[in-house]
Amino acid sequence: MTLWLARHAQPLVAPGICYGALDVAADVQATQAAAEKLAALLPTCCAVRSSTLQRCERLAQALSALRPDLTPNFDPRLREMDFGSWEGQRWDAIGQTALDAWTADFARHHPGGGESLAEFMQRVGSAWDAIEPGNTLWITHAGVVRAAGLLARGLRQIERADQWPTAAPGYGEWFTF
Repeated sequence: MTLWLARHAQPLVAPGICYGALDVAADVQATQAAAEKLAALLPTCCAVRSSTLQRCERLAQALSALRPDLTPNFDPRLREMDFGSWEGQRWDAIGQTALDAWTADFARHHPGGGESLAEFMQRVGSAWDAIEPGNTLWITHAGVVRAAGLLARGLRQIERADQWPTAAPGYGEWFTF
């Protein structure tokens, strides 16, 4: 079994903005370029699952237009973490006190009143558990890729911020497991 974890193309959002579950578009040309690279790489008989946020949906649709054999199924479990009221705000405007509160209880805190990391890991873990044998592509987000990296190592939960992986593919790039 091979799992490709592709990250959406560059989002159309200012640098430094929190945009986890915020449904922002991605650059059209970068999306097309990523789709072309994936279309050339992926084998036949590859299941395609995509986040329901438009920056991923558009990549899935562009890929399917190039490779009609790669029909996407849209799965809300592959959405980025929801940061509640932090969405759309500059990270530096959220405030150090709020960020410290999240770091102090990394697994259970609800940043911005949104989703806790424990809930996020459970959601992504549910999608992980549903992977069928064979080749699968997830078109998703950096946070989901990081969570999948933990799941690949058998970790369903982490407690501390320093346990959260830092590696993620660049925009329009992918990792494989």
